[in-house]
Amino acid sequence: MTGTAVEAPSLPTVPVRELLPWALFAAVLGLVLVYFVGAEQGATSLVSGEAVHEFVHDGRHLLGFPCH
Repeated sequence: MTGTAVEAPSLPTVPVRELLPWALFAAVLGLVLVYFVGAEQGATSLVSGEAVHEFVHDGRHLLGFPCH
């Protein structure tokens, strides 16, 4: 076997300008998710009734949010 040099693969760089909209979208989606799991009941309720509360009820307890 001869001593041939092997080039290391180069990693593509992602400019922050292309990454920023996706990071902002993920942050907004995360905040909406935390709102519906943690605060969607009572005085801050956006949806009338208890359908959302019952849908995320077990998730609330799993994440440590009190609800009753």
